[in-house]
Amino acid sequence: MNYADPRWPNVFIITHPVVQERLTVARDKGTPVEQFRRLVGHIARLMAFEITRDYPSIPCEVLTPMGPCVGSKLARELTLVPILRAGLGMAEGIHELLPAARMAHLGIYRNEETLQPVVYYHKLPAGISKTDVIIIDPMLATGGSVNTAIDFIKKTGATNIKMLCLLAAPEGINAMNAKHPNIPIYTAAVDQGLNEKGYIVPGLGDAGDRLLERGDNTAVSSRSSGKRADAKISAAGDAMNDIPCRLA
Repeated sequence: MNYADPRWPNVFIITHPVVQERLTVARDKGTPVEQFRRLVGHIARLMAFEITRDYPSIPCEVLTPMGPCVGSKLARELTLVPILRAGLGMAEGIHELLPAARMAHLGIYRNEETLQPVVYYHKLPAGISKTDVIIIDPMLATGGSVNTAIDFIKKTGATNIKMLCLLAAPEGINAMNAKHPNIPIYTAAVDQGLNEKGYIVPGLGDAGDRLLERGDNTAVSSRSSGKRADAKISAAGDAMNDIPCRLA
């Protein structure tokens, strides 16, 4: 259940009541970190139903305990590209729904001198250009990181790209559309805008800090969280899980 925002024809707001209810709990600053992590994964998984609504399928045959059955599978391969660090929480939720999707990782930070986004880490599966790509970041705020990610993915030759975020700000949408107007954006809400520090208002705070917060409620530093994310990446792997069925 989604609708196109009349201000931007490429922006689709997912209005499913369960998505909106869980987003409300995630926004609450009193939500504990463990619950916040679960909510981010749950919301992303529900949003994935909408973002894959138009994906074509092909018939395939499986053998049930009672005999053969013709079912279906997605016709195109899919690659998830979470922007580190906060994108991991969403990507893991989507991967539970779509275990055959391949997982890429893209680390981006802002240069303190130039204030420009810089790719500091990338791990992309072979043949990504032949797959559909979903770039994942909880917050589309200024649009700098997302534009850098799209530029990087486009250099691989990939053309079928979508953007998925929990929240978007008008400033981020405008910045992305100025460079990549043909890429659809799927979000659970478009908020009022950015404050003087570049945070989405009312937003939900810093999604990365809330996902990686310690038990004593002290936020993990960007550097240490980056190391933790890189360790998590190594454990995740890139192998795509094949669906056990034969083409009919």
